[in-house]
Amino acid sequence: MSTHHGRPDSIAARTVDLTKVYGIGDAEVHALDGVTVEIHAGEFTAVMGPSGSGKSTLVHCMAALDTPTSGSVFLGETELAHLKDKELTELRRDRIGFVFQAYNLVPTLTAEENVLLPLAIAGRKPDPDWYDTVIDAVGLRDRLGHRPNEMSGGQQQRVACARALMSRPTIVFADEPTGNLDSTASAEILAFLRDSVRDFGQTVVMVTHDPVAASYTDRVIFLADGKVVDELRSPTSETVLAHMSGARRGPETGQGHAALHTA
Repeated sequence: MSTHHGRPDSIAARTVDLTKVYGIGDAEVHALDGVTVEIHAGEFTAVMGPSGSGKSTLVHCMAALDTPTSGSVFLGETELAHLKDKELTELRRDRIGFVFQAYNLVPTLTAEENVLLPLAIAGRKPDPDWYDTVIDAVGLRDRLGHRPNEMSGGQQQRVACARALMSRPTIVFADEPTGNLDSTASAEILAFLRDSVRDFGQTVVMVTHDPVAASYTDRVIFLADGKVVDELRSPTSETVLAHMSGARRGPETGQGHAALHTA
């Protein structure tokens, strides 16, 4: 039995036989085709797969941003399908953090105002100690008065990460959080997400196509054609590449290192 931050096999979120169908008739697309998966509390999990595999759809359904066609999504013991619109809004605000590829900051607000926006909407004041902890963890103290257009992409994404953590959510979902960043800024964001798991006991789920990004995580879930096809624990960029190459070429090769030198 594994233990995550002192909580034996605590499940932060899970899906049961989740399906998502877009379109009708001949145009029907099964983005998710019976996905059952558990996300362990206090772990950093990557969701990977080729384009169109359903990885973003899965995360959007788990984060209450999209509605499944059938099956169930649970956040802790709460089944999302049983919640009314107002309850879903409160759940997204209080228990889920989001980090998107496009940062999704409000351009007219300062960094500090963006970080505090979810709490402000909820009519809540930040916990001063937690606020200081998060701001120092993302290294933003000298940027708090700046607006997004006065900041680099990496700084804007750090604002988004701080915003995601400020309400102490049950789980943070990050959809290609380094997709618009250079390698240095990417490494900073990935290290921050990893440290938030290790140091704060945060649960993070990240959609990525990047084996290097996946190497920061505790576990990788692989999707293909709307199904979970495999998973990998304690990944390295080499083992993830080997996995992806093997999935593309068939299981008999599995030679990640050759793929690494030609990638």
